[in-house]
Amino acid sequence: MLYAKALLAPLDDLPPANPAIRRRIEAEAVTLGWGELHRRLAALDPPSGQRIDPGDPQRIQRALEVIEITGRPLSALQSRRAAATGSTPDVQSTMPGDAGGVYAMPIISLEPSDRAVLHRRIAQRFDQMLAAGLLDEVRALRARPALHADLPALRSVGYRQAWQHLAAEIDARALRENGIAATRQLAKRQLTWLRALPVHRRLDCLDADLPAQASAIIDRLRGAE
Repeated sequence: MLYAKALLAPLDDLPPANPAIRRRIEAEAVTLGWGELHRRLAALDPPSGQRIDPGDPQRIQRALEVIEITGRPLSALQSRRAAATGSTPDVQSTMPGDAGGVYAMPIISLEPSDRAVLHRRIAQRFDQMLAAGLLDEVRALRARPALHADLPALRSVGYRQAWQHLAAEIDARALRENGIAATRQLAKRQLTWLRALPVHRRLDCLDADLPAQASAIIDRLRGAE
């Protein structure tokens, strides 16, 4: 959904990463824990502290890094961009005919009408990942000295749980249960993003005639151009 946001509205103009500051913050996290760094962030930048989950070290690190580089809270920089563009901090309206939008394009959202079906599909997909060799892939990654569990890519859904299992932190049953639960949480967040977008039409992705519905809408939109 971040890619959709980047297409619909400009991303915040923030400073590039500073490797030295990042290394120092990571070292502090090893000593103090990310929970303590999150409390520091909440004191320095209450809006970001409230918005960023205490269990999200990547975003905690970035928010503290921005404060050190600019001397200003991350939330203030984001609010400044929103005020300048007339957008909300999340997404700028881009419905057809909206001259203020970055792109005048309609959005067709595919959303499940039955969460139970979605959850069954998530479980099936995670089982397919395991059967296709997820553990072998992560085992090979663990053998590379430059890689470690705190890297953003290795904290992603599936990889994090597989890494924990191979490190003997969780058993095979917990690997599957935690991976499915994390995927369901990710799907829930994605649906929340979709609800915040200025969607032109919302279609049930479980409908058997979904391709025909979507094609008909696209044809009508093309005819209106």
